Order: sequence, then C-alpha cells, then structure tokens
Amino acid sequence: MAGNGGWGGADTLAGMPSDAAPDQSAADGYLQRAHLLAELGRYDEGIGELTALLAAEPGHVPALTMLARMHLAADRPAEALAAADTAGIVVPALVTRGFALLDLERWKEAAATADEILTRAPGDAYAQRSAAAILSASRNGQAALDAAWRAVELSPDEPEAHLVLGLVAVRLQLFDLAERAYREALRLDPELGEAGQDVGVARLERRRYAETLEHLTAMADLPVARPDPARTVDAGIRRLLLSVAGLSLVASVLVGALAPASPGASRLFAVLAVVAVAVLLRRPATWWPGLREAMSRGLVVPVYAAAAAVVLLLGYALVGGPWPLVGAITASVVAGFTAFARR
Repeated sequence: MAGNGGWGGADTLAGMPSDAAPDQSAADGYLQRAHLLAELGRYDEGIGELTALLAAEPGHVPALTMLARMHLAADRPAEALAAADTAGIVVPALVTRGFALLDLERWKEAAATADEILTRAPGDAYAQRSAAAILSASRNGQAALDAAWRAVELSPDEPEAHLVLGLVAVRLQLFDLAERAYREALRLDPELGEAGQDVGVARLERRRYAETLEHLTAMADLPVARPDPARTVDAGIRRLLLSVAGLSLVASVLVGALAPASPGASRLFAVLAVVAVAVLLRRPATWWPGLREAMSRGLVVPVYAAAAAVVLLLGYALVGGPWPLVGAITASVVAGFTAFARR
C-alpha cells in the first residue's frame, strides 16, 4: 500500500511509546498519528499507536473505536468485533460492530445491532444510513428501506445517504429507485464511482457501500450510471477555483484592513498571498489539461474572475492604492459565486 516511499516522517510517527499515562494532548497525538497511518494504508503501524495509548488508558473510547475500524479496514472482523464491544454503545462503535458481524456471517446479531443503532439515534443521518446498510445485508425488508429514506431526509446533500438508498433498493429489486439514488449520489460527488479504491478509515463505510453496490448491480445486470469523466474534471477544477477565490478574498480583506496603519506591510502581505496562490497551483498537470474544456462547459466566468482577483492583488502589491483591492474583492466574490453555481 502506501508503504515506505515518500513519507519518511511517517516511520517516526509510528512508534512513540510512553510509560506514563498520557495527558489529553498526548492522547490526541496518538490518535492523530494512528489516523494518518491508517489513511496511508499502514494499518498495523496505526494499530501500534492505538495499542500504546490503550496500554495507559484501557477504556479510551475514541481509541477503541478507531482500533475497531482499523481492524475492519484490514479485513480482520473478529478483532474489530472485540474492540467494538470493548468501546461500548457509542454509535460509531456499534456501526463497526454491525459490519464486523456481517463479515463474520452472524446475521441475527448484526440485525439486532442495527435495530439498537436505530433506537439510539433516530435523528442521526450517519446512524440511520449505517443501520439501513447493515439491515439490508442481514435481514432486508421494509425496515432497511425506511431507515435509508430517513437518512436521505436528514441529510439530502450527503452522497453516502443516496448511495445506501441505492444499495437497499437493489437488494429489494427496486431497480428504478436504485438507479435514481445512485445517479443522485454521483451528482453530489462525481468521484464516488472510484470510492472502492479508497484506503484508510475516514471513508470506510463509503468504500464498503460502493463495492457492494457495484457487485450487486453487476449480478442484477442493472445499468447503473457510471461517473462522467467530464463531470469529474469539472468538479476538481471547480474546487480549485473556490480555493483560489476564497484565499484571494480573505487576503484582500486583510490587506485592506492593514493598509491604513501600515501600507508597506499590507503590500508585503499581498505578495505573500499571491505566493500562497502559486503554491496552491503548484502542480499544473493536475488541472491545466482539462481547463480549456471545463471553460467551454460553463466555467469561463469563474476562471477569468479568479485569475483577475490574483492579478489585481499582485497589482496592489506593486503599486498600492485602494482600487486594485476593491477589484480583487469583487473578482473573488464573482469567482466564488459562479463556481459554486456550476455544481
């Protein structure tokens, strides 16, 4: 996986044992290092961090919950179940417990865990969609569909909610609903079609849902929509434009506030802001090839507005005066609003 290349510092992160009980900041350090290692696919090293923390604080619920998720991500459901049971009845631990039971083919216990999740968190979208997915695989039926719909109602802008609705619908052979749900999930996140390639624990459920849905739709010969490459490119460029516009806007406002007291310092700050944008754009290969096509599909205004904001900010750094700042603020707002409107 992400192994040994390019992240030499991660090896240092992997083992920092302590014989004393860690304070809260130390415990947070263990959790952060474990999470980083997990997102690199280095689960065993992440588990080592959590083991060191749990040696000092055996009842540390966040560490136990993350430990359970790491074991699940590493395809060790028995270990995941043991850690989740130790973590107790917090919803994330119960969700991991339910998935571990599914992997162990203990269907009744998995369904009972899903029922407990539904009872404990009726207003939590994450809990509802997780319980729906567990019920769909263990018992199926109307309860799974009701929970999936509830998750969509609670969080209509979360692609995972629609993904789970599609998953439940396929298992119930509601193929029209499944296709509509998956199309909506892709509309909200065009990169969702590649979720099966994710590693780590941050998107553990999303990865499982995407893999299962792909398998089920293949078995059912269902023509579920695939991600549109053009939409994926546009989404990436739009996110980049929003970042540039936001950075330019914040910098312009701060520069404007600093200018009356210290014009020289404000102009220096403007230079630093332009350098920050250059760092943001430091890898042209990731956005330049699709830029022209994205502009032809409706992103021309935010592209030019974002570029104008940066140029005007640089103009202020070179010549000063209020008008370049006014223009930079205006262009940043235009770029941000028009890029967001193209969703």
